[in-house]
Amino acid sequence: MRIIGGAKKGLLIQAPNNLPVRPTTDRSKESLFNILQHSIEIEGIEALDLFTGTGNISYELASRGAALVLSIDKDFGCYKFVKETAQKLTLSQIHVRKQDVFTALKNMTQTFDLIFADPPYALSDIVKIPELVFEKKILKPNGLLIVEHGSSLDLSHQIGFFEARKYGQSTFSFFKAISFNHHI
Repeated sequence: MRIIGGAKKGLLIQAPNNLPVRPTTDRSKESLFNILQHSIEIEGIEALDLFTGTGNISYELASRGAALVLSIDKDFGCYKFVKETAQKLTLSQIHVRKQDVFTALKNMTQTFDLIFADPPYALSDIVKIPELVFEKKILKPNGLLIVEHGSSLDLSHQIGFFEARKYGQSTFSFFKAISFNHHI
């Protein structure tokens, strides 16, 4: 995987083959960050990277100036790899937590400008991610939640959904922070 923008642009990161991951492809990541570039100012934001895997999105966000990136994955190998890689790349704004994502969401007290979730496509509880994020009010006003998932899954019925972008077998579903005080 390659960092495609920001201070660490062009750096190639080689993840171990034994991690249980399906990293976002460079092409999909480039498309995602082109969309983000027109939607949110990444510099200075606080971001949450759920199911962080190899840390691909975390490194990209940190490279582009995010003030804080909290990376969560329950796999020890992923946790260890991201923690070590962030240290090697001197991306001190990346904080890695080894924890089940759903447990983390249920107990989260911090809020974020951007939340990115890339769960295993076979995970049956993907639809619970937006529900928990909005129920626990984890997304800041004007914040974005992006869920990467298999293209066969439709999340358009979920609260806060506003757009889906399909890239082959992968789809990015976008959600906006919602307010319960007025209608959208």
